[in-house]
Amino acid sequence: MVNFDIEKIRNIGIIAHGGAGKTSLTETMLFDAKSIDRLGKVEEGNTVTDFEPEEIGRKITITSSLCFCEWKGHRMNIIDTPGYINFIEDTKGCLKAVDGAVVIVSALSGVKAETERVWKYADEYEIPRVVFVNKIDKELTNLSRALGDIEKAFTKEGIPLNIPLGYGDKFSGIIDLIKMKALKFSNDRSGSYTEEEIPSDFKVETEEYRKKLIEKIAEADDAVLERYLEGGELSQSEIEKGIKEGTLTGRFVPVLCGSAYKNIGVQQLLDAILLCLPSPADKAKISPFKGKSPKNNTEIERRPSEADQFSAIVFKTIADPFSGKLTIFRVYSGVLKSDSTIYNSTRGIKERIGQVFYLLGKKQIPVQKVGPGEIAIVTKLKDTLTGDTLCDEGNPVVYEKIKFSDPIISFAIAPKSRGDEDKVSSSIGRILEEDPTLRFYRDDETKEMILSGMGQVHLEVTLERLKRKFGLEIDMKTPKIPYKETIKVRSKAQGKYKKQSGGRGQYGDCWLEIEPLSRGSGYEFIDKIVGGVIPRQYIPAVEKGVIETMHQGVLANYPIVDMKVILFDGSYHTVDSSEMAFKIAGAMALKKAVTDAKPIILEPIMNVEVVTPEEHMGAIIGDLNAKRGKVLGVEPQANSQKIKAQVPMSEMVKYAPTLHSITSGRGIYSMEFSHYEEVPVPLASKIISERESLKKKEES
Repeated sequence: MVNFDIEKIRNIGIIAHGGAGKTSLTETMLFDAKSIDRLGKVEEGNTVTDFEPEEIGRKITITSSLCFCEWKGHRMNIIDTPGYINFIEDTKGCLKAVDGAVVIVSALSGVKAETERVWKYADEYEIPRVVFVNKIDKELTNLSRALGDIEKAFTKEGIPLNIPLGYGDKFSGIIDLIKMKALKFSNDRSGSYTEEEIPSDFKVETEEYRKKLIEKIAEADDAVLERYLEGGELSQSEIEKGIKEGTLTGRFVPVLCGSAYKNIGVQQLLDAILLCLPSPADKAKISPFKGKSPKNNTEIERRPSEADQFSAIVFKTIADPFSGKLTIFRVYSGVLKSDSTIYNSTRGIKERIGQVFYLLGKKQIPVQKVGPGEIAIVTKLKDTLTGDTLCDEGNPVVYEKIKFSDPIISFAIAPKSRGDEDKVSSSIGRILEEDPTLRFYRDDETKEMILSGMGQVHLEVTLERLKRKFGLEIDMKTPKIPYKETIKVRSKAQGKYKKQSGGRGQYGDCWLEIEPLSRGSGYEFIDKIVGGVIPRQYIPAVEKGVIETMHQGVLANYPIVDMKVILFDGSYHTVDSSEMAFKIAGAMALKKAVTDAKPIILEPIMNVEVVTPEEHMGAIIGDLNAKRGKVLGVEPQANSQKIKAQVPMSEMVKYAPTLHSITSGRGIYSMEFSHYEEVPVPLASKIISERESLKKKEES
């Protein structure tokens, strides 16, 4: 393989909402650049970048896929990213590795919430972008409407570099506003076209868009602007220079149009990528590659040069049951050779590098070395995970880790076969290496295994992968709410256990007083026995009976909390008393005392933050109120509002689809545990009834 000069490398992410045509565009770019010799189709499941069975079955991109091509002497590394909300965090991670992005806007549906989300991710990484308005070949499409959507959603002016020759069935090509030529394409998806004069019925529209382009370029340079206003023309080189300057500084975003499926306008997009988007060297000038020294935490800058020390960041991991772990990384500086040793500065460990590969979809292509700006993979690194920094041990640097959002939905999982229980944790551990947006833990209170992710489809796909990769079949259900019980008043009760069945009997007798403690105080046991009415050796047994009963609960079999238990009286038998008898007596006394102490059920309350466009704020607040939530305040955000509230956990278990529905996918939320509060009486009665029914079912 040829190692390209850094100025001739482009690392590009293809980003947009699901269904905008990212995979089709990637496929056509590879075809036009002759990296592949036939065009696959998403519908037929034979594209280069959608190759996982879950992607082929659903006909959507679930995980980012890497490929590359060569175009006019340049190396172009392309990442086809997910656009559906359940998988969009993977896009965020991959944007860490690119220098520019192609944002697809559907001429049919415009800018959707997911596109706004990935645009913000690109803002965070200071990534220059071009927009490709796709699906011009569909009916009811309109470029000016798409441009309005772009300006409204992205608060950035879109400046067309070409415009369509017709729409829908009449879409036959594009008009190049730089060369002022019409490009008419064949209708066979080959991408071949002829260059012609602009048709007369398009000249007025063309002149309007051309004027807007030239004015936008000229306004950045006083001398050029003055010459233009005096009637002077700009040369093609001046126009191209102005377009690149405007893109890299973010003054505007270049817009191109076409049809990825029909292969119209894609070659012009490839040209625009070379013209408008930065090389790794250009990107380093926009946002330098800076990290921290693991030795003294001072800032270190790495230059995108082979002469500098090697450094790279791992931005994706793939768990492969056959090849082992695949580690995908972007080189920031220096050179990495096959069969070498590197240092993971994030974890302070050495890793042995075997063969280095380029990726073309799922195809691995061996290479001897990779230099600055390149993207490659290695296999079977033992301890390296997504977000880690790889570098030279003698000159270590640690780059900032990729920050993924916290999971928003949780389900309880259990293997269909009991024999697979031990296999669940290890297999999910492999999947967690691949997907850092998943969380897995065992809930100590409900005794359930909990899997959390970015949406129900995300978790369903995860379980499909577990079955395919590790042979695990797993059931998924809504997790139990960790309710608790407590008391509201003081009470006293006696527990007396007496059993005689011939020979030595059983005798234990104790009196307990219980009283409520403040919320969150837990449990307190006080021994007030005097005069030896209960021998010292039996008092721990009484407490053991109390603790076991508190774990089991009395009202609805939920753990009892926030209670003081005082052992103040009792009696014993010199022959028949035993630790077991006093343990049973302690349990009996506590059950009676709790029953008389006005027991209640407590529910977990969550601190919730919802960020929503302002127009949906009223509906969100109304919905939170309907969920027994308490709105604590509203804070203005950029083009949105942050609502802070406290809401019962039971009302938030399936909140993600509700929020998506209310805000058309534009809202996001996070939550964390706050405290416990008393459940309202009608709901408590329902909970108790359900628990009793469950208990009877288990006993039958």
